[in-house]
Amino acid sequence: MENTRERHVLLVPWAEDDFWLLRRTNSPEMTRFLGGPETEEQLAGRHRRYVEPSAGRMYRVTLGDGGETVGSIGFWEQSWQDGTVWETGWGVLPGFQGRGLAVAAARALVEEARAAGRHRYLHAFPKVSHAASNAVCRSAGFTLRGQADFEYPKGNPIRSNDWRYDLAAGAEDGD
Repeated sequence: MENTRERHVLLVPWAEDDFWLLRRTNSPEMTRFLGGPETEEQLAGRHRRYVEPSAGRMYRVTLGDGGETVGSIGFWEQSWQDGTVWETGWGVLPGFQGRGLAVAAARALVEEARAAGRHRYLHAFPKVSHAASNAVCRSAGFTLRGQADFEYPKGNPIRSNDWRYDLAAGAEDGD
């Protein structure tokens, strides 16, 4: 496997003309850990949320050496354990998986969330059975806090790992 520290990606703020990427990531393969593909109406609603100004931000992930789009990543506010934290999630297109690009994007996103301020912690909640996303969290410097029950999408109960990055410490929080 490539050294992920050598991979260079750019995070490009989500724009109106990025709807095509939502369609590409809406395949059964890309959504198997997220409850399956969404309807066109659900995708349109998601796209509107991505382009509207909010406390967080969504990005298109591109290769730094050519600008080719490889996936998406973002962060948003989430109520968690009697407080509000940043939550993150990502998706890398199948032709680009296994190259360390999600790890590089997650590391870049940590800096974006830190710069946004507001919250001390950035969390990721991948499904326990999603080995690749859990590996991204580990490699990007998040600390595993344990497991948690969620519904995603609504009505679909899942068991997730709670990974946390301490933005104030600037590195793995070690708790």
